[in-house]
Amino acid sequence: MSTESAELIEKKPSEALLSKRRKKLISDPLVDDNPITIQVLGICSALAVTTQMQPTLVMAISVIFVMVMANLTISLLRNTIPSRVRIIVQLAVVATLVTLVNEVLKAFAYDMYKELSVFVGLIITNCIVMGRLEAYALGNKPYDAILDGFGSALGYSWIILAVAFFRELLGSGSVFGVAIYDPISGLFGENFSLATNGLMVSPVGAFIILGLIIWVQRTKTGYVEH
Repeated sequence: MSTESAELIEKKPSEALLSKRRKKLISDPLVDDNPITIQVLGICSALAVTTQMQPTLVMAISVIFVMVMANLTISLLRNTIPSRVRIIVQLAVVATLVTLVNEVLKAFAYDMYKELSVFVGLIITNCIVMGRLEAYALGNKPYDAILDGFGSALGYSWIILAVAFFRELLGSGSVFGVAIYDPISGLFGENFSLATNGLMVSPVGAFIILGLIIWVQRTKTGYVEH
């Protein structure tokens, strides 16, 4: 190819760090393609750890860390992982990251570690994590994989935090351990007391709150199962 011809070839402009397509990697899992309310994944932890806001927040941060780092790692290794062992490699990466999270909790937040250790360990088999590794990280560049993992984890996190907020408020009369019902009751006199709902601290309460969130979201978006 001559020099003149080479000069005529225009270089394709690089994609912006937060282009419209990349923004959708983060925004879509929040509502339109939420892993819990639309894809119905990660339901177990959404029911099990959401009785209080504090452990739920720790769980959300743990999932965000694991998903982002796992997506990044698998994307970096995508061209070197043999297809026949890709699931084993993905599990090994996720298990390593979950072990790291577990050890950090054990060292710096032992009470939270005792409360969440079983459920943090179950991140290894969380369908959301494995699904994004298989569906996206294996076939896309690291930066896009990071955004995809962050978006999916954020979509998961806000749902479990919303469930935990209503369960703790209605079931225990508090938020993040801070009493809410007692000060409100005091405004109406000594004989007035807001009653908590014991149903909210049971898995049934989590089902009810999650069902209401799904109903409101799908009513707003018009999503219908096919």
